[in-house]
Amino acid sequence: MAKAAKETPMMQQYWRYREEIPEDALLLFRLGDFYEMFHGDAEEGARLLGITLTKRSNYPMAGIPYHAKDSYLPKLLAAGKKVAIVDQIETPQPGKLVKRALTQILTPGTLLEENQLDAHKNHYLLALTSTKKGFHAAWLDLSTGDFQLASDEDPRRLLPIFNAIDPREIVLPETISPGWAHREDLQDWHEQFDRFCLEHPVTYVPDYQFEGEDGARVVIQTLGVHNLAGFGLDKSHPALGAAGALVTYATDNLCSTPQNLRRIREYRSGGTLLLDPATMRNLEVFKSAQGTRKGSLLGAMDRTVTAAGARLLEQWLAAPILDLEELSRRQLSVQAFMEAPGVAAQLQESLKQVRDIARILGRLQNRLRNPRELGGVRDTLDQLPSIREYLSKLDADSPAAALREAVGSFDELRSFLSVSLNDELPGNLSDGGIVRNGFDAELDRLRGLTTDNKTWISDLERGEQEKTGIKNLKVKYNGAFGYFIEVTKSNLGNVPEHYIRRQTMVNAERFVTEELRQKEKEIVHAEEKALAREEELFKEVVERILEESDALAATGLALAEIDLFVGWAQLAREWDYCRPELDEGDLLDIKQGRHPVVEQMLKADLRGFATTQSFVPNDTRLSASEEQIGLITGPNMAGKSTFIRQVSLIALMAQVGSWVPAASCKLGLVDRVFSRVGASDELARGNSTFMVEMNETANILNNATARSLIILDEIGRGTSTYDGLSIAWAVIEFLHGEGEEGPRTLFATHYHEITQLERTLPRLRNYSVSVKEWADEIRFLHTVVEGAADRSYGIQVARLAGLPDKVIGRARTILSELEAEGNTLQQSLREPSSPPKPSKSPKARRKSPPPETDEPGGGQLDLF
Repeated sequence: MAKAAKETPMMQQYWRYREEIPEDALLLFRLGDFYEMFHGDAEEGARLLGITLTKRSNYPMAGIPYHAKDSYLPKLLAAGKKVAIVDQIETPQPGKLVKRALTQILTPGTLLEENQLDAHKNHYLLALTSTKKGFHAAWLDLSTGDFQLASDEDPRRLLPIFNAIDPREIVLPETISPGWAHREDLQDWHEQFDRFCLEHPVTYVPDYQFEGEDGARVVIQTLGVHNLAGFGLDKSHPALGAAGALVTYATDNLCSTPQNLRRIREYRSGGTLLLDPATMRNLEVFKSAQGTRKGSLLGAMDRTVTAAGARLLEQWLAAPILDLEELSRRQLSVQAFMEAPGVAAQLQESLKQVRDIARILGRLQNRLRNPRELGGVRDTLDQLPSIREYLSKLDADSPAAALREAVGSFDELRSFLSVSLNDELPGNLSDGGIVRNGFDAELDRLRGLTTDNKTWISDLERGEQEKTGIKNLKVKYNGAFGYFIEVTKSNLGNVPEHYIRRQTMVNAERFVTEELRQKEKEIVHAEEKALAREEELFKEVVERILEESDALAATGLALAEIDLFVGWAQLAREWDYCRPELDEGDLLDIKQGRHPVVEQMLKADLRGFATTQSFVPNDTRLSASEEQIGLITGPNMAGKSTFIRQVSLIALMAQVGSWVPAASCKLGLVDRVFSRVGASDELARGNSTFMVEMNETANILNNATARSLIILDEIGRGTSTYDGLSIAWAVIEFLHGEGEEGPRTLFATHYHEITQLERTLPRLRNYSVSVKEWADEIRFLHTVVEGAADRSYGIQVARLAGLPDKVIGRARTILSELEAEGNTLQQSLREPSSPPKPSKSPKARRKSPPPETDEPGGGQLDLF
């Protein structure tokens, strides 16, 4: 943007702020009743907002009304723009340049206003750096004050939590790429993180902001503590550089230090169940394949009625834990509400009246103060006595009953807010009407003056009508002229001589009198004084609330947990879930397990009508040391993929503390869940479906442990039959290994030859999804049974899909020829008019001797 050779004082002021803010931010500059944009900002802002672009002194400008700012800002933010706001900080005076200040820079990760946030989702800002000691990260939700850090020598253990928290913005040092781009052992990580950054807004800041010692100092000062020992951290923790960079970035954009940061926690990957990005995507944990909450595990598990409860569910799903004691606390809390459905229903009704305390406190602490949010605190406190009473009815030995002690009573604060605030509160402080009459004597006196003066105005209007005989004479007010007397032109002959003309209209004249001028000064003065007094009282109320901010935040967290546990109890009752038994063993034993999402979706179709379908439950038994690998065969559409996914989802639900969709479940804790159940092409990155499949499979084989749970679906399908079969065979042998245990694995495949591995791998078991066949038709029973499938039923499935009869007939012919002569599909296609003949090539596929047993799959062509 080019400056003019000679700028006005106001534009000089504008340019000073324009140079302070990031180049990629739009500047909204308060000018009277509008926020104006100039030059390039005006052109881009007008385009994004669909507003008029004008010119002033030969430079472009565009503006929005200041009172409508909140309706325009979301459009700019949704377009990926950062927005800097310069406000007037004094009342304008004629002939004097008004003082202005940069009050906030809005970026994707530093938003606080209610209309800028999704109430049911966490809103994290993530920072990452690397040193010789490893990789160091920190993430912060400014709206709630949730602040965490982590370090790891292997960044692949950090990527799962990055994907789970799904940050709204990433902050990186300017020279971060050279720090790991050239490490060959991290090439896969680099590619995954590169993709992650492409999916999120990234901001680069100077490297020195990530310096460890300065970071520790910034964090300690912001938290208001002498050291970090109370949080289990040492000031030399390598991730404090990233944490300090986050605080500095937030401070720069809020234009003040964040005031709602009270604690910082260390995330340890070793204490959580990890899910890599592919697994989260394949299992549809947070989003369905269509990118929506509906159809995801998160959507299926969410029965919360508060925004804080929904965010807590998201947090727990992002980091399932390995702590048996905490998992037991959560399970028993759900059980308490299961056993007291009446109490749960009463609690849920009270919770519906609770506001989002964490985010309200975040805004109040960071100078964003909407009077209605004080009412939100008051309305929440009004629900606490009944919530505490309902909790007291639970079994005293239950962990849920202990939540009563975590919910504060706040009797004095509740009473104070009740007597100080009006029932209905305005959205803006300048509108007045916040403080209840009778609370403050001085405010009542000033309001009385205003009321008395306005009564005087009404009396003046009636008196002037009688004196002049002008029946339609009116005393009016507007912002430009203040109070005036309006007389229609037909009555101008009756206007007294002491009336002073102010303005001529088309059909009327406006006048003032000296008496009216004096009264106007009294009224305006009284109103200004009343608003000023009310603002003082408003600040006192805010400070009174913030004195209890830590206790209020703790109560808000307890309410979120109650909401989540009550919702899970409702879910368990509605869908007949069981409480899983968790231990440190290696057994996974599920009786009558169901897919939590599919089961719910089967109950009603998209039109809302009930269906007759019901989910077919299945048993699963795996252990690292005995029944380690379950090899599942069966036709497409039979339910193999649904079955293996449901096992993973049940394990995931169990390790966040929920009950699970099964008749019974015993689970030895899982450290990682891996899933390879389909991939899409990444042509823009030069990766085919098969390459994506192999990348994900390599990640599993390189990182799985004996405590992991693996589900694999159709490994090797993306390449030729022989290559795919060979890879699938070798993957199973590798997972089984030669030791005494291995990762618990479910492997679904169409390669029936692999079922013969049951003979040589002692920890592998064959299973199949049963079908019923008659008259060349099949019916899917969706039941998993022991033993391998005898064939794939591919032609029958093709017929169900609607392939032409001619194609189906030809396919049957080819299949019978292949089964009879052991030839290849390629030979059949090359000579379609005659049966394929065996190849004489020494490299041709040979039949193995017939199997000695009559076990399923024994009649299949055997490559090995």
